[in-house]
Amino acid sequence: MVKQKTIQDEITLVGVGLHTGQEVTMTFKPAPVNNGFTFVRVDLEGHPVIEADANYVVNTQRGTNLEKKGVRVQTTEHVLAGLVGCDLDNVIIELNASEPPIMDGSSKYFVEAVERVGVVEQDAEREEYIVKEVVSYVDEATGSEIILMPADTYQVTTMVDFGTKVLGTQNATLKSMSDFKTEISEARTFSFLHELEALLAHGLIKGGDLNNAIVYVDKEISPETMGHLKKAFGKENISVKPNGVLDNLTLHYPNEAARHKLLDVIGDLALIGTRIRGKVIANKPGHAVNTTFAKKMSKIIRNEKRNQVPTFDLYKEPLMDVTRIMELLPHRPPFLLVDKILEMSDKHVVGVKNVTMNEPFFVGHFPGAPVMPGVLICEAMAQSGGILILSTVPDPENYLTYFMKMDNVKFKNKVLPGDTLVFKLELITPIRRGICHMQGYAYANGKLVAEAELMAQISKVNNI
Repeated sequence: MVKQKTIQDEITLVGVGLHTGQEVTMTFKPAPVNNGFTFVRVDLEGHPVIEADANYVVNTQRGTNLEKKGVRVQTTEHVLAGLVGCDLDNVIIELNASEPPIMDGSSKYFVEAVERVGVVEQDAEREEYIVKEVVSYVDEATGSEIILMPADTYQVTTMVDFGTKVLGTQNATLKSMSDFKTEISEARTFSFLHELEALLAHGLIKGGDLNNAIVYVDKEISPETMGHLKKAFGKENISVKPNGVLDNLTLHYPNEAARHKLLDVIGDLALIGTRIRGKVIANKPGHAVNTTFAKKMSKIIRNEKRNQVPTFDLYKEPLMDVTRIMELLPHRPPFLLVDKILEMSDKHVVGVKNVTMNEPFFVGHFPGAPVMPGVLICEAMAQSGGILILSTVPDPENYLTYFMKMDNVKFKNKVLPGDTLVFKLELITPIRRGICHMQGYAYANGKLVAEAELMAQISKVNNI
């Protein structure tokens, strides 16, 4: 079992936003278990929070931008890549502007900041999605493709082809996240000269200089463009190096562009919100295809989690048989819809109902094609939950349980004679004043057949 991790103490970095040019103060803070990565805009009233969630992606031009309830955070990928590369799960990222500091255009300074304060294990298991079959996404317009396949660890390979002489085909691979610092974290963001001209013309990259972005010169520089570059970067002299890179930057790696694209993939896929155990192969990746794939994976994981059928030993001696159940519940046949209780704690309960053709409701409910009514499935779920709430009082025989509401009720599959229904109910909030708020699931034949959010209250018989 791998434990979740956060940082030991808070740490602050100061820099400028690449596109806004604003000075930014960013503080990493320890976060509780299951928090994930969250951005907090401390410069805005109420300090609104934006979770690092692919469903909040609103724009991927020149970076991955998130927005929630009108509040935006720009260019999140480098920070998130650094945190994932440090093997973290939970961090609060406070910003006093909309964009994290660009630093040198890589994740290097974020990794170093984490190392200065240290990492601490937390008392909760890390959730990990184990890839069992190939998942892919292709952007037909660009030819970009991402494939996720089974592997023993989280691995990433990027293959890029920029179609220019100065920067042609490159590949990069990260076989272990433990190598992120040495192999990937220093890879800096880059742009081509023709892109740079357009960005400058639109007033973007106000925080850019020749120290936080590699510029590949893919066209001849006109005197007019040279003048614009000198003014934008505050340089008296600008030249092109023999390797086609603008002015005074030395590449950290011959394939630094491919490594930075790999860094971007890690940062963008952090928006899935769940660790991945599998190998990612990204051909011509970009923020648009990365985040679209992240949304796809997030949906797959959410659906699998919702439909995941827990395993129970139906043949072991039950915690409660039907005789004990009748001591707690006032229901009696034909309206007693729970046969036994397999498990129960202060937060959950698991009940079982064996469905036979002898059920009285089959007489009138589609007698030619018997199907258990959905409302009775919900009633059976509620009776299981009623046992949980009645177990909290010393004299359950003096109480009755009443429905208060049912929300988000969904029926997924039919329940037929011969099926064994298993109900699992978990508390959404602690039981207070006899009110029980539960999430219920009903399973049969290895499938989720129904789910509902239930609220019930117990009341003493003499209070009716």
